[in-house]
Amino acid sequence: MSEPRFLDAGEAALVVEFGSGVDPAINERVLALDAAIADAPPEGLRELVPTYRSLMIHYDPLRLDRDALVLLVQDRLKSAGTRKRKTALWTLPCCYELPYAEDLAEMAGLMKLSAVKAAAIHANATYRAYMYGFAPGFTYLGGLPKEIAISRREKPRPPHDSKVILVGGGLSAIATFAMPTGWYVVGRTPERLYAPDRDNAFLMEPGDDIRFEPIDGATFQDLDRRAEAGEVVAKRTAR
Repeated sequence: MSEPRFLDAGEAALVVEFGSGVDPAINERVLALDAAIADAPPEGLRELVPTYRSLMIHYDPLRLDRDALVLLVQDRLKSAGTRKRKTALWTLPCCYELPYAEDLAEMAGLMKLSAVKAAAIHANATYRAYMYGFAPGFTYLGGLPKEIAISRREKPRPPHDSKVILVGGGLSAIATFAMPTGWYVVGRTPERLYAPDRDNAFLMEPGDDIRFEPIDGATFQDLDRRAEAGEVVAKRTAR
């Protein structure tokens, strides 16, 4: 197991980097350190930002010395590896039909598959929620099957709807807001991964697993109404 690298991000952030790839073992080390620091945060800590392979620690340099922070991180790393983290498997309903799967046929054709086959491949995989980023609740997922591991578009496409399921760059993702994208829209979920008026605004935790349950358009409409009313329509199984 390699030692982490300590990298400065300006004068008020320290990046603890554990590796260079999208790997569950690397991400587990990131999340373990994140939890170990969050359990007993030092004075001057501002924010912890876990990513695929690193933890960014924002701090107040007038209250927390950089070298002291490094020593604290090294100390927390000793216990972080022994922590048993609670995780969950989430089953999210997803409609792979038009008009919700706007780019599915295009993506499937580029990968020399039928749209039905591509949707089945996507739905039969188990994904890891590695991190939130880019926009509130935007969830980056690892575990995309190689048969549909398409590159991103050369140019962004026009804005998509909210709550869409994306593939691109060898990854999958869930976009919580409408926006232009270089990814391919292959489906849509009625679930709200981010709801600021909910007690837990972010539905899932980084490190949780996700599967997609195919639903038809009529079921999507029914679940979408229920989710809009505040119901959580995804299924959670504790690990």
